[in-house]
Amino acid sequence: MSQPADKMPFTEHLEELRRRLIICAIAVGVGFVIAYFFKEKIFAWLMRPLLQALPQDGHQKLIYTAPHEAFMTYIKVSFLGGVALAVPVILYQFWRFVAPGLYEHERRYLYPIVILSTIFFLGGAAFGYLVVFPYGFQFFTSFATEFIAPMISTKEFLSFATRLLIAFGVIFELPLVTLFLAKLGVVKASFLQKQRKYAILIIFMGGAILTPPDVFTQILMAIPLLILYEMSVWIAYFFGKKEQAEEGHAEDSSTSPASSA
Repeated sequence: MSQPADKMPFTEHLEELRRRLIICAIAVGVGFVIAYFFKEKIFAWLMRPLLQALPQDGHQKLIYTAPHEAFMTYIKVSFLGGVALAVPVILYQFWRFVAPGLYEHERRYLYPIVILSTIFFLGGAAFGYLVVFPYGFQFFTSFATEFIAPMISTKEFLSFATRLLIAFGVIFELPLVTLFLAKLGVVKASFLQKQRKYAILIIFMGGAILTPPDVFTQILMAIPLLILYEMSVWIAYFFGKKEQAEEGHAEDSSTSPASSA
């Protein structure tokens, strides 16, 4: 079996990390410039679920409370669009940074993993936008009365939307990370099954940290994450099965009469 690449000095690891980060920053910068030309359309697209949930009284608008807030909102929207456009580059650089520590037969999975990582991340963000946003905004705006009217600022909305989109994009990487670790023999289904109760606790704690401080969005994030965890158990089972079978066969051979003789 081929060996991993030769060990690099710590300073070379830092230099390699710096080079990868610079490439990611350039990719985000290029994406930012492209997204800036479409900032109004991007922000209108982001606002659509919220505007549809606001009371239909002809005043479905967001507000800004500082002179520079609208400008900074468009800058942040452009940055968010730049990150979205640069996701394939960012993920590729991450896996290229990890690749020298892998065996040759493991490095051949690099390009499929980059493609799948991009699909899973964007799929998670799409799930947050298409599923969580409509139900979440409907829930939050349902508390409006004749005495309480929702007057949401662009700053607060964008902060809320960005955190959720990135959080869902990241958590949807869980099955792929499990697949990668199962192929390396680091994660086994039996381990994930034994740690399920701790995983549930961590999932709800993570949901509380990644989402705004309310129980509803925490649950909206925890439910798909619980499903993804169960998917990861099955992924680890199928991709770790061969290794487990080989280990079991090796144990049987070591305890057989022939081996003891």
